[in-house]
Amino acid sequence: MIKKLLLAILIAIPSFGFAQAKFGVIHTETLMSEMPEIKEVQAALEASSKKYEDEFNVLREEFDKLYAELQKLDETTPQTIKDRRIAELQDKDTRIQQFRKTSMEDLQRQEMQLMAPIREKINQAIQAVGKEGGFTFLFEDTMPIYVGTDVTDVTSLVKAKLGMK
Repeated sequence: MIKKLLLAILIAIPSFGFAQAKFGVIHTETLMSEMPEIKEVQAALEASSKKYEDEFNVLREEFDKLYAELQKLDETTPQTIKDRRIAELQDKDTRIQQFRKTSMEDLQRQEMQLMAPIREKINQAIQAVGKEGGFTFLFEDTMPIYVGTDVTDVTSLVKAKLGMK
């Protein structure tokens, strides 16, 4: 993906002319972590996570209770009763695993929903800074190999556009 992007840039640069090309980098991870709305999102996700954790603990306690009851059965207990108890344990374990999977999926969905407006707000600010500053390209500064003096870090400009310090 990065190779394709770099290739596209290399192909596009001659058509723009070196004097016209203006590049910028932005640290969106830093920007997102400093957004005031992130604290609200984290609090909401932590509250949901706590509810799922509490429910998981209830299910686990039920499983442990069923397992303890199975262990208490003596040797004279008919096999059909033992088999039924084992089936109950297996069913409870399956439901616990399904609950864990569903809860993780739901937390991911919640995070995506809660983060979408923040990402959109940041994206709009980046677009506005790019247009206002006359930038040819704005890149995420995740792993720069080299950044020359003619590349502008626009993170502070985007922060200002978002009303952040």
